[in-house]
Amino acid sequence: MFDQADLKVHGKGMMALVRLSTLGHPRLGLIVSKKNVKRAVDRNRFKRLVRESVRLRQDHLPSVDIVVLARRGVQDIDNDTLHRQLHGMWKRLQRDAQAVIATSTPERDT
Repeated sequence: MFDQADLKVHGKGMMALVRLSTLGHPRLGLIVSKKNVKRAVDRNRFKRLVRESVRLRQDHLPSVDIVVLARRGVQDIDNDTLHRQLHGMWKRLQRDAQAVIATSTPERDT
């Protein structure tokens, strides 16, 4: 996934790797390492907020596989700021994915 990502969308304290899919709905994967986010409560909070954000936006997201990686410092971001960051990331993903889909070939491996 890391080398084969079609898109990369960056946010403060996180990054999303995106690969086009033919499933008809978005899928989500989360990577939150102990090295970058020490406390389990902070890792779980991040994962919960990302899942909730995708759940609320899933009708607007294209058919893609998304892997969100947490980076150092994400535990210091409050919930409202994290929601705004994620909302902006999904909007950029939507825009960039449409551009990639328009330029890619119709036959695509999943």
